[in-house]
Amino acid sequence: MDTLADATRTPVRWVARTLEERLLTLVAIGTALVLFVLFYYPVATVFADAVIDDGAFTLEPITAILTSEFYLVDIIWFTAKQAFYSTLASLALGLPAAWLFARFEFPGRETLRSLTILPFVMPSIMVAIGFVATFGRNGTLNRGLALVGLPPVELLFTLEAIIIAHAFYNAPLVARVVTAAWESVDARAVETARSLGANPRRAFRDVVLPQLLPSVGIGATLTFIFTFASFPIVLALGGFQLATIEVFVFAKVRDLAYAEAASLAVIETVISLTLTAAYLSYEARQRAAGRTANPLPRQSVVPTAWTPKSTLRTVGIAVYTAIVGLVFIVPIASMILASVTGADGGLTLEHYAFLAERQATGATYQVKPLPAIWNSLLFAVGTLLIAVPMGVTMAVLTTRRYRGRTLIDALAMAPFAVSGIVVGLGLLRGLVFGVDVFGTRIRVTGALAIVAAHAVGAYPFVTRNVAPLFSRLDDRLVESARSLGATRTRALVDVELPLVWTGVVAGAAFAVAISIGEFDSTIILAEGAGRYTMPVAVERLLGRRLGPATAMGCILLLVTSVSFFVVDRFGGRWGEL
Repeated sequence: MDTLADATRTPVRWVARTLEERLLTLVAIGTALVLFVLFYYPVATVFADAVIDDGAFTLEPITAILTSEFYLVDIIWFTAKQAFYSTLASLALGLPAAWLFARFEFPGRETLRSLTILPFVMPSIMVAIGFVATFGRNGTLNRGLALVGLPPVELLFTLEAIIIAHAFYNAPLVARVVTAAWESVDARAVETARSLGANPRRAFRDVVLPQLLPSVGIGATLTFIFTFASFPIVLALGGFQLATIEVFVFAKVRDLAYAEAASLAVIETVISLTLTAAYLSYEARQRAAGRTANPLPRQSVVPTAWTPKSTLRTVGIAVYTAIVGLVFIVPIASMILASVTGADGGLTLEHYAFLAERQATGATYQVKPLPAIWNSLLFAVGTLLIAVPMGVTMAVLTTRRYRGRTLIDALAMAPFAVSGIVVGLGLLRGLVFGVDVFGTRIRVTGALAIVAAHAVGAYPFVTRNVAPLFSRLDDRLVESARSLGATRTRALVDVELPLVWTGVVAGAAFAVAISIGEFDSTIILAEGAGRYTMPVAVERLLGRRLGPATAMGCILLLVTSVSFFVVDRFGGRWGEL
């Protein structure tokens, strides 16, 4: 009997081991299929809408846009212009921060540097509400000016407001990229230049600056990409009178002019993908170059001797700190203050009471806070379940050595460059409206489509958190596990994943925060008030009353912060079990 049992178990064990050996390949294939269905097919649908008319190929819609003075000057050129100015403003705010982080030591330095990642997890519509509360006619800025006897300024619905809000988002990105490059400068090269007679300014120009310029360029490129495809900030602070491509695509979708919307979306996507390809190429070179082990020494921000030069530097740092406080702290503080300020200027909870009353007595077509909160959390959980496995799988695939890895990396990161509006439009025109598969009409509900759009936007951040950790692992660890009989999948699960778990948790926290704050695709795919998320609810309320909109924005800030904290804290504990 034992012999028969062993004989029976042997094929089962062989099948199980074979599946285990092939599991990674199967997961990779499954991830590729999911990415095709959720991203590449919807984007292809948008491209098809732009170049196919009544079943025939045509470039007339795109040509009409590219030869139209209205589209070229008022839409495309304005989009590029505001992105260019926003990039300059982001560089002006971000480069001094990089200098401070890389060259000076001061209390809270590491904490402040970590906080530069916050704009990536802060809902953009919430930031837009903060700037509306700051720049509005009765906003914080004009109230402050009135206190000192100065006349009010009209910044809302101006290009300047859009540029300042974009700098809020992207200056921290510039600071992070350039700080990393500055800290990788080898101090020995600077010392050699000084020993050869170069003064500090000459040593910086000839040794340090050439090593910083590529990172400045990539920070500027990423900023241009993000601001070129910016949507909620432009919509809230500029409206349709300062429409970018994204805002105009949304307007056309709302008017059911899908072909025109698709043509504009194609032009925007081609530009974004081209710039993203340049970014990926630079990142690959930086990864190959590695990081120096001998960075430049940092000095105290408070000078030991007060010379005219050190005094001027300290005053400059103080002025810069004040400007940063105005740009980064005042908008969020203004939103919180506006949520508890009444029409008479006194403190009140009437805006939160309005939300409670709307929840209790509002009609089905009106915005209600609790369904919006529930939808945001539900979609975030769905996004987490899809984005984390996809992101980890892509991290594995993009850090292994094989022919064609660069292409896989580019294809995996394509969602990074394609805006949520384009993905939402593609999902709407494809899976939501329905697709014929072997004679069967397949349709995806709005809720599933929203989760799909969120997952597509979130998983690249999981990949970018996990991939660097995978690339730093010692190959001998896996080789040792394989020599002891472990399959490739088993070595990944038992050896590699525990070592990169902090990156997985960080990526999961980003996925949740990005899903909760996502606005671009959700506003296209949400089927009525019952599918609204918190960002969409904020935008809908903003069109009617600022007070309740800021109250909903504060709830969004609270839910996003708590969700990010819970995933980051308890996800780390779960990984230790």
